Amino acid sequence: MLLAIMTLTVFLSALHGYRSSMAEVQQLFDSELLDKARLLAITGNGRSVGVEVVSISDQYAFQVWQGDEIFQRSSNTPLTAISNLDEGYQDVNFGRHRWRTYTWVDLARNRRAVTAERIDIRNVLAERIILKSVMPVIVTLPVAGLLIWLIVGYGLAPLRNLAAHLRSRRAEDLRPIPETRQPLELMQVITSTNDLLARLEASFLRERRFASDAAHELRTPISALKVHLHNMSKNLPAGDHDLVQLEAAVDRMGSLVEQILALHRTAPDQYMARFREIDLYQLVQQVIISSYSGFEQRDIQLELTGARTLMSGDQFALETLVKNLLDNACKYTPAGGHVRVSVATDSAGIMLQVEDSGPGVPEEHYERIFDRFYRAGGDRHQSGVVGCGLGLAIVRHIADLHGASIHLKKSSFESGLSVSVVFPGITGNEGE
Repeated sequence: MLLAIMTLTVFLSALHGYRSSMAEVQQLFDSELLDKARLLAITGNGRSVGVEVVSISDQYAFQVWQGDEIFQRSSNTPLTAISNLDEGYQDVNFGRHRWRTYTWVDLARNRRAVTAERIDIRNVLAERIILKSVMPVIVTLPVAGLLIWLIVGYGLAPLRNLAAHLRSRRAEDLRPIPETRQPLELMQVITSTNDLLARLEASFLRERRFASDAAHELRTPISALKVHLHNMSKNLPAGDHDLVQLEAAVDRMGSLVEQILALHRTAPDQYMARFREIDLYQLVQQVIISSYSGFEQRDIQLELTGARTLMSGDQFALETLVKNLLDNACKYTPAGGHVRVSVATDSAGIMLQVEDSGPGVPEEHYERIFDRFYRAGGDRHQSGVVGCGLGLAIVRHIADLHGASIHLKKSSFESGLSVSVVFPGITGNEGE
C-alpha cells in the first residue's frame, strides 16, 4: 500500500509538473519570438531595392514587410505572407511544417515583422528541458521503494517471529508466550494472547476432567447392570422380549460411553500427534482378529485384501478408526452378508476401503452421517440396529488428524456402502 500510494503521488506530481513546466517553457519560447520580431522591425535603414534573403536554421523563419511589399525574409519562407500580418501569435502551416508565429507591427515605419518557430522542434526542446528536471524524481522512486520495503520488513520482523513461534507450537501447548525482550509494539498483542491461552487451558482442563470423570463413573453402574441382567436371564425364559430390549439398551449405553472416551482422546486439542511408522495392513489384520467373533455370530463373510503397507500415524487412533468402520459394517450388514476390506497404494496415497452388502446410505445423507449423534433415518434406524451416531464422527476426527480424506459411494455389491479413507505420504510398501 505504501509503495502504491507513493507511486501514485509521484506520478500525479510529475504529471502536474510536466504540464505546468510545459506551459512555462512555451511562454519563454513565445517571448523569444516577440523579441526577435521587434528586433527585426526596428533594424534596417530605409528601403532596399529588391528582397533580401537570409539563410538561417530550419528551426526558425521570418519575414519583414514594408507596407504591402516584402522587405526581408529567410530562405525557408515563400514570397507570400506566412500569416495574416495581424499583430499577435498564430499557428500556421507552410513548408510542410506547423509553425508558431508572432507579428510585430511598427506603425511609425509602416513595417511588419513576422517571426516563426517550428512547433515540433519547440515541443522536443521543451520536453528535454522538463524531463531533465522530472527524471531524478522518477529514478529515485525504485530506490525509495526498496528503502520502504526494507524498513517495513525490518519493522514487521518481530510480528513474523511471533507468528512463526505460534505456528511451531503443538496443539496441546498452551504455555504463555515469553514477554521478555519483546518489542513494545507487540506487548499488547502478547498480553492479550497469553490471557486467551490461559482461559483456553482452564476451559480444556475442565472439559477433560468432566468427560474423563463422567465416562469413568458411568462404566461402574453399566458393568453392574450387565451383571444383574446376566443373573436375571437365568430366571427368565430364553429370548424374553423385555430382557432382550434391556440388554440392547445397556449395550448401547456402554458403547456410547466408550465412544465418548475415544472421541475425547482423539480431539485435536488433546491429541498428541506422536506418529510412528505403522504397517496399516497388519494393523487391520489385528483389528479384524479382535472383532471377528461378531462377524462369525452373524455368519457374515469377511474378506481382507492388500499387502504390507507402511505409513506414519498413531497406533491407537488408527485402530479406533478401523474398529469403528468394521463395527458399522458388521451392524448394518444382514446375516449371511458380505464385508470386504482392502488396503492399497496408488499415486493419491494409501487407501483403506471398507464396503458391505447392507442397506447402504442415500447419497443425500453422505455429508450428514459424519455429524455427531446423527443417524440416517433417525434414532430408530430402519435396520433396527441401535446406535449413538458417533462412530463415523470419530472416523472423520481421526482422518483429519492424519491429513486423510474420506470418500463415500455405493459398494460393489448389489447394495451397501463403500467407505474409503485415503492417507497421504507413502513411506514404503511391498507387493502382494
